[in-house]
Amino acid sequence: MTDILTKIYDEATLTITVIVILLVMFLAQYLLRRAFKRFEKSRVHTELEDTTNYRFLYYALLALIYVTGIGFAIWNIPSLKHVAQSMLASAGILAVVVGFAAQQALGNIVSGIFIVIFKPYRINDRLTIQDTLRGIVEDINLRHTIIRNFENQRIIIPNSIISNEILVNSNYTDDKLCKFINVGISYGSDIDKAKQIMTEEVQDHPLNIDVRSEEDIESGVPRVMVRVTVLGESSVNIRAWAWASDPQNAFVMECELLESIKKRFDKEGIIIPFPQRTISYLGKRRPES
Repeated sequence: MTDILTKIYDEATLTITVIVILLVMFLAQYLLRRAFKRFEKSRVHTELEDTTNYRFLYYALLALIYVTGIGFAIWNIPSLKHVAQSMLASAGILAVVVGFAAQQALGNIVSGIFIVIFKPYRINDRLTIQDTLRGIVEDINLRHTIIRNFENQRIIIPNSIISNEILVNSNYTDDKLCKFINVGISYGSDIDKAKQIMTEEVQDHPLNIDVRSEEDIESGVPRVMVRVTVLGESSVNIRAWAWASDPQNAFVMECELLESIKKRFDKEGIIIPFPQRTISYLGKRRPES
């Protein structure tokens, strides 16, 4: 009778121990999540502030909590101890199998660590990948990078893949962006007047910024550069250099400038040409008499 009670007591103790370990694990990850959110709100005040290190550290600590909790739970179960010991007998084969199975996962983790250390991009950076994928970095975790494109879709790319890609980062070290405002006018239109209109529209736009140095201002460098770039088949192409504080403002500025310049051109009599075709019909040749 005593043996039965002892066995029941041991099993109950084991069950309670495992439950307590799992509860502590879930409580730890809950407290970590709350602490991280509170810390992030207190440190991050703008969307452009770097949160990459905080996020990656959070995911690393979360993984450590889960691995430690599950490991302690397994260690306290005697039956699983014997299984672990038998597996250790073939540790060499197991290591090879696990190595092949986890090669890609470990590669993603290592690539994620390198991304956080060397920072080719950060959270909230605007990336262009392979000239086709464009979006804002939303998250970087142990396995992959999440990019939100401009249609509000999420692009999930493993860290080991994106770390080997050629990226265009619009926010790398400097958020300012220059937009080329290209407009074609007809050969009969006044070039000087068109350049003056484009200069005024760019300079008066509220999102346009002055990137000139003090030396440039003293030497008379204009705030807005406007140049004729191409003499095309049917148009004279003019380009204005318009600077904005960040890519988002640059896109809005470009769209509004194209509209305002078009309206000014229409008002001032500057013609924007479009392709035209002249078709002539040849009648039937009359027979010679």
